[in-house]
Amino acid sequence: MKMSQMKQNQAEDYDVLIVGAGPGGIFTAYELCQANRGLKIAVFECGNPLSARKCPIDGKKVKSCIGCKTCAIMNGFGGAGAFSDGKYNITNQFGGTLYEYIGKQEALSLMRYVDEINLSHGGAGTKLYSTANTAIKKKCFENDLHLLDAQVRHLGTDKNYIVLQNLYEELQDKVDFFFRMEIDAVERTDDGGYAVTAGEQRFTGRRCVISVGRSGSKWMEGICAALDIPTRSNRVDIGVRVELPAAVFSHLTDELYESKIVYRTKQFEDLVRTFCMNPRGVVVNENTNGIVTVNGHSYEDPALHTENTNFALLVSKHFSEPFRDSNGYGESIARLSNMLGGGVMVQRFGDLIRGRRSNAQRIAESFVVPTLAAQPGDLSLVIPKRILDGIIEMIYALDKIAPGTANDDTLLYGVEVKFYNMEVEIDHDLQTKYKGLYVIGDCSGVTHSLSHASASGVYVARHMLGLTEQNG
Repeated sequence: MKMSQMKQNQAEDYDVLIVGAGPGGIFTAYELCQANRGLKIAVFECGNPLSARKCPIDGKKVKSCIGCKTCAIMNGFGGAGAFSDGKYNITNQFGGTLYEYIGKQEALSLMRYVDEINLSHGGAGTKLYSTANTAIKKKCFENDLHLLDAQVRHLGTDKNYIVLQNLYEELQDKVDFFFRMEIDAVERTDDGGYAVTAGEQRFTGRRCVISVGRSGSKWMEGICAALDIPTRSNRVDIGVRVELPAAVFSHLTDELYESKIVYRTKQFEDLVRTFCMNPRGVVVNENTNGIVTVNGHSYEDPALHTENTNFALLVSKHFSEPFRDSNGYGESIARLSNMLGGGVMVQRFGDLIRGRRSNAQRIAESFVVPTLAAQPGDLSLVIPKRILDGIIEMIYALDKIAPGTANDDTLLYGVEVKFYNMEVEIDHDLQTKYKGLYVIGDCSGVTHSLSHASASGVYVARHMLGLTEQNG
């Protein structure tokens, strides 16, 4: 097994350097290997191999985040999506703006190609859902809600793990993987190539692909500043994760599985959207740059199903002059939640509406049994009023198409924050102003999903292969 501990103090020259072993990096390496060009490829990852990614939270002895040096949920082979519920959304309507760079048809074609690879590596038999010709869209329109179009492949957290492990096993003898290796710098070399350094180790390559995901947003900012690569501020999504009885949303999830629904609030005309729906799933912690936020997972195996469904309700905030640090704004809200709740906070919807904090007794008496051990509290002390008002308005709107959403015992976990990297200036080939330096996946600010990030990896691999062919 080719890992960093077997490559100590060794400087090597490669054809392609890939920083980050999330979906973008994995599919770049996969597509390059498929070409059988004999390319030397190195992949650098600050986390662990998939088999060694173990979160210490077990719900019994360890109930909340203990601040591991490297978060096993966010980092390692497979990226932050490794333990997600494995939803691959085949659509241009959400999940990123990759189509603006490579074209709508090309983007969809690449997403379908990735879907085929996933099926051939352990995902066979999983269901592909679709919003096409659904009566739910009309029901949403009637209640001022908007259902976005998509095909959704649900692998489940369990099948997603199998797919990733199979991909790794196929790649491990063709690619040099360097795990638990934090890259300190990316530099241009005198011969037009690139070098990455990690401590005293230095690796050079003709081309370099950066794909460090949204957890690498701060690192990416530093790289762009050092190389003078232009960027522009992106948005941050702030909200809560809703948990309620699976029966409430079963008519949507049974047909669509993932329903992306958008609502424009009457009070402020802000857009609120559902995100990452997990039928019969679980609510989980995640650690981003030392900040504990909330997320959700679900499984393909019926034996692992729960009685609850969870999904996020998010409000996007964009900032311009004089304040441009969208991620910093989101972090400050998440840190406040961590300060008041010691991590993730949970509140009954009825308590929120009545202006009182939830306590352990009220949570215990709730008809909805929480799947995450979170600290009962008052989200109104954490989430800004405008955002919280929009979330409340959205819950009442969803109650019209899924009666029971606005029940008193519906649980709200906070905060959920989706950090987006600033948008890196790249061309239609996903290259920076330096030829041969690509920025892909969620760290580019262009993609926000497993499918788009994976597709961007395939795209740059094919671009590099084309250049290799042209240059002999």
